[in-house]
Amino acid sequence: MILDLFAGPGGWSHALSVLGARDIGLEWDPWACKTRAQAGQLTIQTDVARYPVWIFSGRVLGLIASPPCQAWSMAGKRLGLVDQPLVHQAVADLAAGRDTREQLLAACADPRSLLAAEPMRYLHALNAVGEPEWVAMEEVPDVLPLWRQYAAVLRTWGFSVWTGILNAADYGVPQTRRRAILLASRVRTAEPPPPTHAQVAEPESLFGPGRARWVSMAEALGWGRTDGPVPTVCAGGGHGGGPEPFPSGSRKTLTDARDRGTWTPHSGGAARPSSRSDLPVDRPTPAFSVEGRRWAWSLRSNNQANATVRRADEPAGTLFFGHRANECTWVAAPAAPVPMNTPDGQAMAVPEPIRITAREAGILQSFPADYPWQGNKGQQFSQIGNAVPPRLAAHLLAPHLSVSFTPDDFTLAA
Repeated sequence: MILDLFAGPGGWSHALSVLGARDIGLEWDPWACKTRAQAGQLTIQTDVARYPVWIFSGRVLGLIASPPCQAWSMAGKRLGLVDQPLVHQAVADLAAGRDTREQLLAACADPRSLLAAEPMRYLHALNAVGEPEWVAMEEVPDVLPLWRQYAAVLRTWGFSVWTGILNAADYGVPQTRRRAILLASRVRTAEPPPPTHAQVAEPESLFGPGRARWVSMAEALGWGRTDGPVPTVCAGGGHGGGPEPFPSGSRKTLTDARDRGTWTPHSGGAARPSSRSDLPVDRPTPAFSVEGRRWAWSLRSNNQANATVRRADEPAGTLFFGHRANECTWVAAPAAPVPMNTPDGQAMAVPEPIRITAREAGILQSFPADYPWQGNKGQQFSQIGNAVPPRLAAHLLAPHLSVSFTPDDFTLAA
């Protein structure tokens, strides 16, 4: 079996399904477990820190672990950094067969910090029977020193190990999510998968096959497609003018408004009313136009003054959720210079920010558009923000499964 610790809503699991495999996930969050169940994934609802390892002994091919990142993430208080010496001590003790977790946990500023040591408890117990064959682990960049400690231990047990920081955008995920990765194998040289994408497209040459341009949010969400409705928001009235369709305080989504306006490219020219996008896929940035008012949309990562803001023709910044300040919103700006007043003499009002939907956020994490997220909005966003992007996971796992992975195997917007 492939054992998935801290399995969450199924980022690793969905990647495995694309590769023709499946795992057994250990996860305690009830809503993540419900999402996994709806997605057809095998799950044991339990506390990873309390579950006995002997149950799996003699049966584990691969071990996957993505410990909760809240204690280490820049989105939180980062008490994991304060607790880091205690976590390193726990890893060293568990690698030697000493369980000092209870004493160390009492000294932690954040009890979640010590969860990053849990994979070593499983690895030590499984190593006694020569398992697993391979290991894949993922966390926020600040955990890299801990992964290096794991690597030093695994090498003494006969593993080839690679650790480093990878950017999900380099593997076709429409998000510049940077993560600390550990890859280990007993049977092959551990190394990172070759990137398939770059910030600027690289043509094929004598030195390699080249790389496509990073996948933009607009491209992933289907903005710019010509085979169906395009998500739009109307600022200042629908076709032919009229009242503001989404008044002040409205929380309508871009998708809700898809039939109420038109997209036009950034470059000048008159608006061309249409129920479909005339924006080519290789220039997917959408801008709204009605009665001469033209808007381009960007995604703002949170409500803080230094929030990351990315245009729709770029990948998203790292998506993280958990409290109101981290609420991602679509924000509008003029797509081209505009007069102070509209043709009818009224002051031009910038459309209000529009909250991102769970479906959109999931797509930007490279989950399918129809992924069955369970729970209320807060519970869904929490799952999405903490998940491993499946498309990145598939690149990491394919070599261990001796499977060729084609990026086209992933479908985002539908």
